[in-house]
Amino acid sequence: MVVIFIHQNFPAQYVHLARHLAAIPRNRVYFITQSEHNQLPRVIKLIYKPHTVPNPGCHAYTERFDAAVRTGLAVAEVCRRLRNGGIVPDILVGHCGWGETLFVKDVFPNTPLLANFEYFYHARGADVGFDPEFSPARSEDGPRLDVRNAVNRLSFAACDWGHAASAWQRGLFPLTMQSSISLLHEGIDCARACPDPNAWLKLGRDEVVLTRADEVITYVARNLEPYRGFHVLMRALPEVLRRRPRARVLIAGGDGYSYGDPPPQGGTFREALCAELGDSLDLNRVHFLGHVPYDFFLNLLQVSSVHVYLSYPFVMSWSGLEAMAAGCLVVGSATAPVLEVLRDRVNGLAVDFFDAKALADRIDEVFEHPDRMRGLREAARDTMVKNFDLTRLLPRWTDLLGALVAGRRPAPELPSEGLAMQTQLR
Repeated sequence: MVVIFIHQNFPAQYVHLARHLAAIPRNRVYFITQSEHNQLPRVIKLIYKPHTVPNPGCHAYTERFDAAVRTGLAVAEVCRRLRNGGIVPDILVGHCGWGETLFVKDVFPNTPLLANFEYFYHARGADVGFDPEFSPARSEDGPRLDVRNAVNRLSFAACDWGHAASAWQRGLFPLTMQSSISLLHEGIDCARACPDPNAWLKLGRDEVVLTRADEVITYVARNLEPYRGFHVLMRALPEVLRRRPRARVLIAGGDGYSYGDPPPQGGTFREALCAELGDSLDLNRVHFLGHVPYDFFLNLLQVSSVHVYLSYPFVMSWSGLEAMAAGCLVVGSATAPVLEVLRDRVNGLAVDFFDAKALADRIDEVFEHPDRMRGLREAARDTMVKNFDLTRLLPRWTDLLGALVAGRRPAPELPSEGLAMQTQLR
């Protein structure tokens, strides 16, 4: 079987599936991407660079659409070169959010295309307007987001089937689209993200060695920003550190902006929050680690006493799921995407996203009652193994691809509680 994956950030969501398919000798796996970093065995990377212009001269709402068209054309050109070289895939699999899959069927009209429908924007009920401080609602949100969703709608018309990682995410899409979008997460490698009671971690700055016997609070995000509740964590820390004089806080993440707007005053959110908190925050016990390698990240989770995962109503990070797989005691925000996986006092603890005092109380509760929390850790791990482990999900992925290659219509999963809840948005 010849498979072409398409995602600007290689290998992204498709790391496990691409590796799995490439390990089968009879398969040939190609990956069209913008990223020149990283490699996977037996996966042939093909780099594309869209032709961009600094000011496309269009309305502000359509600048992203213009970029999506340019991206889609660049991907289609790579596909055209493959076809001219005699390579015709059995299936195409790609992320549609940036326009990458818009025109590939023009090149391979007889090849089924499975597209990742990750997020459909709403002017209310999701991320936009959720946080009045950093994501306030605006009168122009409706038209602006309608135009942004144009890429989703055109990509849907251009593909044969879709997939979404969670019921909440799929539930954001119009009902007419949901019936052709399978609910299927990419999977978590629970054999690698697993508990290790003997884990230890050395902090180079202070030559400090931490183990599971220490009080370690962890937080991980691609970038330290409001979408992932960084401001709420920071505002909770002075009280947390006052109550727990032995605790250390390990914060992994960069100073860029993955989502939303940068701080209005400039600089980074880390700088802004440190300035806001001033001397109330003991920076001798707060360690900003920046971006960390994956093995270090897993080690971080394995020594964690309590892991904080906060998110706007938005796509849930892989890190939150991997934390549960590693047996972390996760304190998560009581927002829809998180509550689809985390159940308060069943496999973790939930807290109101904006309530920094409640977050401090939950963290303190974990340290005060470690025995009581052991069952939550075990339940978190069990949730991941039963519902997200690769050994369970990779066969479903291969079944989905097989159905499309054979020309059969796959059956989307039955709506879950999260999906049913989100139909109220419509």
